[in-house]
Amino acid sequence: MIPSTAAAAPRSGAGRFTDLALLLLLATLWGGSYSFIKVGVETIPPVTLIAARTLLAGAILLVLIRWRGLRLPRDPATWRLFLVQACLNSVVPFTLIAWAERSVEAGLATILSSTSPIFVVLLGLLAGTGERLSLLKLAGIASGLAGTLLIVGTEAMAGIGADLAAQLALVAASLCYGGAALFGRHFKGLDPIMPAAGSLLCGAALLIPLSLAVDRPWTLAPSGASIQALLALSVASTALAFVIYFRLIARLGSVATTSVAYLRVPTGVLIGMVFLGESLAPTAWAGLVLIVGGVLAMTMPARRRRNLT
Repeated sequence: MIPSTAAAAPRSGAGRFTDLALLLLLATLWGGSYSFIKVGVETIPPVTLIAARTLLAGAILLVLIRWRGLRLPRDPATWRLFLVQACLNSVVPFTLIAWAERSVEAGLATILSSTSPIFVVLLGLLAGTGERLSLLKLAGIASGLAGTLLIVGTEAMAGIGADLAAQLALVAASLCYGGAALFGRHFKGLDPIMPAAGSLLCGAALLIPLSLAVDRPWTLAPSGASIQALLALSVASTALAFVIYFRLIARLGSVATTSVAYLRVPTGVLIGMVFLGESLAPTAWAGLVLIVGGVLAMTMPARRRRNLT
């Protein structure tokens, strides 16, 4: 996501309740995206599904920008940055997740995709931009990685190539999200909705030609359920979710808003179980506990230190 330098303003009791409700709603929208993808890819190929998702969501945000009386940047340098952000934050991870969910349940996809905060820390260290790690954060990294390995481990040891490849694709998507969070620092001077809309539109520009060449979408016959899932994915889990995210950034600050990274894990698992009839093995539940605990250990100390400054 795009970092913000705005400081959180003091909130009244009612305001804090509203912010927490919006945070939970955002977690639900993003957690539910894995179930929408699961239904969408049943009759819509992954590349076409994500091309349509980025195009519709980008168009909605573009309309919102116009409604606010703003204009997207026009200089080529900024659009080159949008293009890189699109590859890291939508084109590659969205497509990997959609492809993986053809064989991986939505709940498990949500868990594996929740590891992006761990990769933010690791990539920051590799790039030399990460903060000094405390023992608690080191324990959090170990816990999160152990949880990921615990979820994938059984299939990996059994050598089941198809399922393993799909699960690794989800981890790779999280790695992309981690890179996107670090690259997003290039947009500090822009209203956050600008790189969101710009990167989505760039993503659509990259994916639509690929969809036309590979999937020939005019020959497809998507089911009504897949079309509804695509619309929900585009409008709710992408466009609306970004609008709520930007509001929370302004009201809570970027650090507090990152708690959605682990809030969406249980909401995504619950949605997959309730609406898709999915179930998770005991090892996956144990991995879920380790991942959530790891993200909490890495995030909460940083939040407290920033709130004290």
